[in-house]
Amino acid sequence: MKELWIIGIHIPERSEKIEDVQNILTKFGCSIRTRLGLHKPVEGNGTRGGTILLELTGNPAEFRKLERSLKEIPDLEVKKMIFKQG
Repeated sequence: MKELWIIGIHIPERSEKIEDVQNILTKFGCSIRTRLGLHKPVEGNGTRGGTILLELTGNPAEFRKLERSLKEIPDLEVKKMIFKQG
């Protein structure tokens, strides 16, 4: 049975963590079908934090590696949803 994985990443302090997150997302780019970034603008300061939603495609073993890599970043909150298909 095939799985559909969605990973949510909450970045509390975007400016301090985004470079590490971006490096990981680039490394696992072939596994990312859809990426949606959500943020709340802060007047005069750009954005402080944000949330990224990922829809993954391919090999679930790679999804687990991606999840583990993200969880190694301090203060990052990572959640996942797995849907069974077919």
